[in-house]
Amino acid sequence: MKIELNQKKVFYKNGTTVKEIHPFWLRERVIGEEYLDKGTQQRLFDPSTMNGDIDIQNVEIKNGFLEVNFNDGVNSKLDINKLATEFSNDDTVIKVITKKYWDSNLKNVKNFEYKEGFYESKEMYDMLVTFYEYGFVIIKNVPTENNYIVNFANSIGSVRRTNFGEHFNVKSKLNPNDLAYTTLHLSPHTDNPYRNPVPCIQLLHCIENEVSGGYSTLVDGYTVTEKLKNEDQEAYKILSEVKVRFKFTDQNVILEDWSELIHLDDKKQFKQVRFSPRLDYVPMLEKEKLDKYYKARKKLSDMYNSEKNRIEFKLAPKDLMMMDNYRVLHGRTKFDPKEGKRFLQGCYIDFDSTEGKLRHLKRKFNL
Repeated sequence: MKIELNQKKVFYKNGTTVKEIHPFWLRERVIGEEYLDKGTQQRLFDPSTMNGDIDIQNVEIKNGFLEVNFNDGVNSKLDINKLATEFSNDDTVIKVITKKYWDSNLKNVKNFEYKEGFYESKEMYDMLVTFYEYGFVIIKNVPTENNYIVNFANSIGSVRRTNFGEHFNVKSKLNPNDLAYTTLHLSPHTDNPYRNPVPCIQLLHCIENEVSGGYSTLVDGYTVTEKLKNEDQEAYKILSEVKVRFKFTDQNVILEDWSELIHLDDKKQFKQVRFSPRLDYVPMLEKEKLDKYYKARKKLSDMYNSEKNRIEFKLAPKDLMMMDNYRVLHGRTKFDPKEGKRFLQGCYIDFDSTEGKLRHLKRKFNL
């Protein structure tokens, strides 16, 4: 992509395509202490109130900058490389991180070590990149005192509070309001599919783990649904089109939301999976369509529950696992509480937390 000038007009050339850049578009992007607040980088002017009749009186390219004089008396130097990143309207920080496919053959994913200064370190940046690549990451040696999981989460962004509280304690108890608070085997699922919006990221922090069972299990919903798309397009199509109702009932709240099991973005690419078959209700459809839907859901469930797609491991005390709840399904094996204690703490954050932290650290380390 290249910037070109012709008779006080600015053009960008991409291959054989040449388009003029609107003068007002450039005028909105002027920099300098007169026009941008130094601390917040927010404009000190409101372009929506300005007369749109802006022209360029003079323009030059010097040392990688576009030097522009506008007809309203404003002069500015604009970094050409920064302008070029805007031409495609693509995210150049988060979406350029390539998702890595994985299944039961996944080995040697890097674990990260918590230490003083971790939150503002290059190690934190690498951890977040790994999180976006695989959909999960484990940080070892995270303090367990005083509900430290909340401090950890708030160091990245802000805790997403739910009716389970700011954080929740995962241990078996009498009269549980969720099967997570039992000793039962939990098959692969995503959390809170009945919420609008669904919490994006779950953190689970191991406080105590004295039992021989209770292994954590993970499945990559991205890998599995891409496999389904390649193997059975009809099943993939119906699961990405039919919305089902997810419902959660508690003593003081009833939560409901509708979604496809495989949610696609505007470009028909993977965006999110929701899977919690103890909580979903398929709408009344024609019998033939329901036959196809149930067959497709069974196939997807078999893939999620297959040993070929699952990794299994045991969290040790001070291990903190961060999972993409839009991508990764999690579960656990059953355990015997007579063997000892199994105690995890959990909380949620949203993608703006990890995205904001990653952009900040990328800027900080000039990456």
